[in-house]
Amino acid sequence: MERDGFTDDLDDLDPDDPEVQAFAAHRDRMRRPHSEATVEGMLRGVDDFAQSINRADGHRRVVAVGVVVLILFGVLFTVWNAVAFMFTTFAG
Repeated sequence: MERDGFTDDLDDLDPDDPEVQAFAAHRDRMRRPHSEATVEGMLRGVDDFAQSINRADGHRRVVAVGVVVLILFGVLFTVWNAVAFMFTTFAG
């Protein structure tokens, strides 16, 4: 029987203990199928990355935010080049 991430083998543990809650969340993440070939699987990976950034602190958080900023910069650069190419192609 499963309730809120706790299965029968976790019944003897205190569900209010933060370490037990973290362990149960870790087990739930490990049991989830990770099909990266679907949109849902890719979004699940982004969600896991965002949650790990929220849990990080110090230099790890700075590095993770830097990675996100670089990804966004790359996307904006690519979109800008595509729009400029389409404009120059159709305008003259």
